[in-house]
Amino acid sequence: MGWFGKAKEEKTEKCCCNADTESVTNAQKTQGANASVKVLGSGCRKCNQLEENAKEALLRLGMEPTIEHVTDFGQIASYGVMTTPALVIDGKVVLVGKVASVEEIVALLQKAL
Repeated sequence: MGWFGKAKEEKTEKCCCNADTESVTNAQKTQGANASVKVLGSGCRKCNQLEENAKEALLRLGMEPTIEHVTDFGQIASYGVMTTPALVIDGKVVLVGKVASVEEIVALLQKAL
């Protein structure tokens, strides 16, 4: 309550483009954030397709399309993965044994961020 019983109006800060600060902050986080993305697999057709879909998903989100393709079975097993292809985002296995579509990968990336 303000003076004389009038409620104070809450102000939403705006930047020069009239967007509220929360939207600007979220956009800056998304632009500045780059997830560590790895494809685990031997290099077969399915593994390569998963890698291409992941690159496209990163591009759609405005992120750097840098993906590490891990082919060493010892490293793959260290993630607890026994079926490839697999997708790892920021050290966490998020997909195993299938080729995800670009849209599915976009959703996984958004959830991880």
